[in-house]
Parts: sequence; structure tokens; C-alpha cells
Amino acid sequence: MSNLPLEVVDMLGQTIARVVPVTIALALVFSVLTYFWACNPGKPWWRKRELVTDLCYWFFVPLFARVFRIGLLVMAAGFFFKLHDADEVAAFFENGHGPLSTLPLAAQAILSLVAADFMLYWLHRMFHGGGFWKYHAIHHSSEDLDWISAARFHPVNLVLGTIGVDVVLLLAGISPNAMVWLAPFNIFHSAFVHANLSWTLGPFRYVLATPVFHRWHHTSPEEGGNTNFAGTFPIWDLLFGTFRMPEGQLPDNYGVDDQATFPNEIAGQLAYPFRRQASAPPA
Repeated sequence: MSNLPLEVVDMLGQTIARVVPVTIALALVFSVLTYFWACNPGKPWWRKRELVTDLCYWFFVPLFARVFRIGLLVMAAGFFFKLHDADEVAAFFENGHGPLSTLPLAAQAILSLVAADFMLYWLHRMFHGGGFWKYHAIHHSSEDLDWISAARFHPVNLVLGTIGVDVVLLLAGISPNAMVWLAPFNIFHSAFVHANLSWTLGPFRYVLATPVFHRWHHTSPEEGGNTNFAGTFPIWDLLFGTFRMPEGQLPDNYGVDDQATFPNEIAGQLAYPFRRQASAPPA
């Protein structure tokens, strides 16, 4: 008899044990910061609309990502390297393979961070057009944009985005340990750029994505919704002509075009892309 149900329950328990303290820490940090440096004054994050929905994503996404990252890695490793179960895959990648595995772990982590951000920049632009927007619209549907909104992603967006990129990097020889090193930074920075903060970091705005930089991306297409696609390094937007940081202005008014009819709960949002009349991509 398969132990899959027990393994999923175990993963759920591990996910909750990891996510709860991280969530509490982020909540405390951003509650203090936004009290002094709010980008858009108003109600605090814990009184935002759809808070329950965002909390559901906050716990659902790590579990989904872990399960599907392992599943995709097993399938891809089986196809490319003739490995056929999770244990063989884990041993193979732990021992290293390919030229990238010979690099020092710190170098692998830096390479992984830069390469992932470059790939995700182009994937992000892809999700803003054609048939992909209906999946990415879920992420843009939060009107009260704040740090807790960072995990609001449709599973299709995750599989074709961060999960897929992680699998590519692992297949290329990046050690899982390098990704473990990066995990705290990635979690904090994702929450940071969605936080309700007026920070631009001055001249460092061109080096690292900031809350103001990313909040422009969550505005309407006319204001800046088709700019600032980089997740971590704005250099990609500077190089490819999609950078927007108007001097002396702060972004406001977030959401999607069909906000009035957009589902508020997680179940409706997960089903949204499969409705016959999903919203059109931003112009």
C-alpha cells in the first residue's frame, strides 16, 4: 500500500511548523515598519480585505511548491539521468553532478540567484500576455497590497515560474544546499517588495528591487502595470526598457480590471482561469 497520504500529511506538518514562526516574524517586522513608513496610509495589513485568502495562500503555496518541485525533479531526472524515484534523485543531487556542482557553494548560490531572476524576468513578462495572464491575474488581484499578498499565486503560475526555474537550475548542477541558503533571503525579499512601504533605497533602487519599485508593477497598465518585471535585480528592467520609478511619486490603486467580479476566496481564484470569461491581459 502506498505511503503517499502519510507523506503528504508529514509534509503538511513540516510546512506548518516552518511557516508559522516565519509568518509571525514577518508580521511583527512589517507592522512596525509600515507604522512609520507606509506608502499608502490606511488600514493595517491585519484589517485588509481578503486577509483569510492571503493566509490560505501563505500556507498552501509552500506545500504545493515542495510537492511539485520534488515531483517535477523526479520526472526530469528520470528522463535525463535515468533515475526513477525520489531517493535516487536525492542521492544524485546531494553528491553533485555536472560542472556547476564543482563550484563553491557560495558561488552556486550567487549564480542561482542571478540566473533564476533573469529567467523569471522573462517568464513574468510572458505571464502578462496572451493566455497566461488569466493565471497571473490572481497575483495582481489584491487591492490592499501588502507583505501578506506575496504568496498569492495560482499553481500554474508557480509550476511555470519559480518551481520550473528551480528544477532547471537543479538539473544544471546547482546544489539543493545552495537553494536552502537562499531561502531566507527569497522569503523576506518577496514579502519586502510587496510591503506597504515608501522605501526606494535611493541610488540602490537600481541594484535591488524595493517596495515602491514593485508596487508600481501592481498598478494599472496605464500607470505602470507593464513595467518593473524583475523580482530581485532591476538591472533587467533597465536593460530591456521596462523600468519605471517616477521621481516624487508613489504608486496607489492596485488590482485587476474586472475587480468587481473577481472572486475573493481562494477556491474561486484557483478556478478563475478556467472560467469562460477570464479577464483579458493588460494592454
